[in-house]
Amino acid sequence: MVTVKTFSAEETVRFAEKIGSLLRGGDIIAYKGGLGAGKTTFTRGLAIGMGLSDDVSSPTFTLVNEYRGENIILYHFDMYRIMNAEALETTGFYDYISDDSVIAVEWSENIQDCLPDNVITVNITSVSENERVFVIDGDDRFDFTWN
Repeated sequence: MVTVKTFSAEETVRFAEKIGSLLRGGDIIAYKGGLGAGKTTFTRGLAIGMGLSDDVSSPTFTLVNEYRGENIILYHFDMYRIMNAEALETTGFYDYISDDSVIAVEWSENIQDCLPDNVITVNITSVSENERVFVIDGDDRFDFTWN
């Protein structure tokens, strides 16, 4: 587990870029954090770290955004309006899980009981307008010192 405090959106992106560089196909990242916590900003850093475009936007209205690279795909889900297993099933969520993709899930609290046991959890706490605390748990790859 790693706990990191960032003091700007740019620093959040740099930290998430490090996390993204450690991801591999089949990983599922479950975000926990309120509105404006920095989930999409963090995802932008993940994409950069995975060698993908930094043109990341919130999937609020589309449910899922897809970012393709040569060897890996990042699927960025928003589960804000998904409240149970039946609703999750209608999204096709399980069809996206594969060895050549990483899934990042905003509002994972809403589908917590439907996620596999081996998810990587990213708890995000907004301390102030620019300050965030990230706690990442679920895999020894993320047990490192930041800065």
